[in-house]
Amino acid sequence: MNAASIFGNLGERARAAFARRGAAAGASGGAGVDVPVRDWVSTSAGQPTRLLGFDLTLIWVVLSLLALGLLMVYSASIALPDNPKFAKYAPMHFFVRQALFILIGLLAGWITVMIPVTFWERHAPKLFVVALVLLMVVLIPHVGKGVNGARRWLPLGVMNFQPSELAKLAIAMYAANYMVRKMEVKENFIRAVWPMACALAFAGVLLLAEPDMGAFMVIAAIAMGILFLGGVNGRMFFLSVAVLIGAFVLMITFSDFRRERIFAYLNPWDEKYAQGKAYQLTHSLIAFGRGELFGQGLGSSLEKLHYLPEAHTDFLLAVIGEELGFIGVALVIFAFFWLSRRLFHIGRQAVALDRVFAGLYAQGIGIWMGGQAFINMGVNLGALPTKGLTLPLMSYGGSATVLNCVALAICLRIDIENRQLMRGGRA
Repeated sequence: MNAASIFGNLGERARAAFARRGAAAGASGGAGVDVPVRDWVSTSAGQPTRLLGFDLTLIWVVLSLLALGLLMVYSASIALPDNPKFAKYAPMHFFVRQALFILIGLLAGWITVMIPVTFWERHAPKLFVVALVLLMVVLIPHVGKGVNGARRWLPLGVMNFQPSELAKLAIAMYAANYMVRKMEVKENFIRAVWPMACALAFAGVLLLAEPDMGAFMVIAAIAMGILFLGGVNGRMFFLSVAVLIGAFVLMITFSDFRRERIFAYLNPWDEKYAQGKAYQLTHSLIAFGRGELFGQGLGSSLEKLHYLPEAHTDFLLAVIGEELGFIGVALVIFAFFWLSRRLFHIGRQAVALDRVFAGLYAQGIGIWMGGQAFINMGVNLGALPTKGLTLPLMSYGGSATVLNCVALAICLRIDIENRQLMRGGRA
């Protein structure tokens, strides 16, 4: 069974949807006029229903995650100046910078939501090339900024820009655009899968040179997910996945520090690892254990007091668990589940309206947000090996926060255009 048989041919589904709408229009006497498919937001006895031009719930969920993330970044970083490594920083340093990043991200999202989706479809290959160039530039000595042995940032004065975050957005656009162009030959491996595999492999080599295996995993998941949803041949898809998994296994096998991380993950409480490779994991688990059901209270975490490294970035969820308990963690998990599900719904709606690029892009962003959140949560909870991936929208980081907002703003624009089409207008 191939992917096309699972999800159905996208073009046929779109044509069928328009045929049904045309038939409904003819039956109502409006030949050639589309019948609006309304997305009503409220119905109550004696009150008229109301139609919104955009998804308010999506906006509120995103804003809530940003606000909670800002609050927890402040809580997790307020004690960092006590550490000699951060002695030059003020107690509110990370809070102020994260607030600035969020404002920049919201402004960038507000501008982005005004841009038609067709613009991104036309320029998707160019954006992907720009992302690849920046991934090469960051590897140039004295140009890219290195931190803890990794060279992943370009210093821009106000903030450090991380090209891998742009690469996540670019691969979602490029893969969606690629599938639209290759829709007629998606059953042919050489013409449909091989070029995309080469592009992904090249991006992977650049990311692993930084090194940033976590970003490569997310980018690979986005690209392969869009290929699958686009309807490539099932056998070719699963063969590609097998090759990709084999490549990850080989990277772990021939890398001493990655192999040690796996062993530490399997037995974090071993004395050999508890003070070494599993140090973050053990203290993250202690934080969750202290949180219990309702948490120790906002600001009352002990693990953030120089026990848990990277508490304001990769392990922010552990601080949430310690201070807000199981209830707080469950709400964050539910919010990301709802967000990913909503993005997939927007994507399916766009495909039904024969907007294949928009639909695949929205679903690709759903894979990005849901997949990265899943990996980060799994690492924090000890369900997955330790990997340096932040929690989208919540962890401290400038380029991640801004590009998350931009990516979601494009999805909001897709939803707006979907609603316009369903009301009989133009996207």
